[in-house]
Amino acid sequence: MNQILVTEKLYITPELKRKKKIYKFYFFLSVFLVCILFSYYIYAEYDRNKNEEISKEILSSIDLSGNDEQQIDDTTVRIDDNVLIVTLGEEESNEQEIDITKLARDVQNYIQDVEQQTQTNEVVEQEVYTTQTGATYTTNSILNIPSLGINYPILTTEQQHIDEILKISLVKFWGGNPNEVGNYVIVGHNYKNKKMFGKLSSIKLGDEIQLTDLTGRTLTYEVYDMYKVSPEDTSCTSQRTDGKKEITLITCTNYGTQRLVVKAREK
Repeated sequence: MNQILVTEKLYITPELKRKKKIYKFYFFLSVFLVCILFSYYIYAEYDRNKNEEISKEILSSIDLSGNDEQQIDDTTVRIDDNVLIVTLGEEESNEQEIDITKLARDVQNYIQDVEQQTQTNEVVEQEVYTTQTGATYTTNSILNIPSLGINYPILTTEQQHIDEILKISLVKFWGGNPNEVGNYVIVGHNYKNKKMFGKLSSIKLGDEIQLTDLTGRTLTYEVYDMYKVSPEDTSCTSQRTDGKKEITLITCTNYGTQRLVVKAREK
C-alpha cells in the first residue's frame, strides 16, 4: 500500500518577516543594554574600591605619634580671633547669679591652658591632595565609630568640589574646627557595599563616636538623636549648641529621597 506523505508548507509573509526583524532587533538591543549596565556596575565597583584605597592611604599617612596624650576638654569657654566668648544657657543665666571673681579666675586659667596646649600640641602639617580634575582637598580629622567598624579620614575641600571628594572619603560639610564648641557636620555616601556611611543606619542611641583632630586629641561623643529629613532641610547644621561640642552625621536614605541625620554630643 502506497503511503502519501503530506507536508504543510509554511508561507512566510512580509508581515512575518517584519515581526521577525523586530524581535531580532529587540533581542540584540536587550543584550547590548545588559552588557552596558553590567560594565557600568563593574566600573562603579572598581571606582569605589579604588577611592576606598585612597581613603585608607590618607588615614595611614596621618602621623599623630608626636601627640600621644589624649586630652579631655569640657569647658564651654572658647577664644575666637583673640576675643573671649563665654557661652551660657539662657535658663542658667537667668536663674543663677554669676560669681564675677570666680569667672575671671576660670577665664585666666583657661587662657593659660590654651597657651600651654598651643605650645605642646602642634597641629600636624596638612598635605594637600589634588584629584585628576584639579580639585584640592586636605585632611581635617578622623572619625571612628567602633560599634559599626567605621574609621575614615574627614576631608575638607571647596564647596563646589564636595560631590567629587565624597567619592574618596567622608567630608566636612559645615561648622568650625573639630572638637571645638559648636556643631561639626560630616557628610558621607550610603554605599550598598557597607563602605563610607553604608552602615550608619544601624547605629543606636547611646553609641559612642570618636573624633580625633590633627593635634592628636580624641574626644568621645554619644549619640542622642536620629531622624530623617528632606534633602532641603538643613536645620541640623545649626551651630546653636548651648556651648557644647556636637557632631552631626548625614547620609542619604530611602533611595536618595531623604537624609538620615545622626546627632551626637561630647560625653
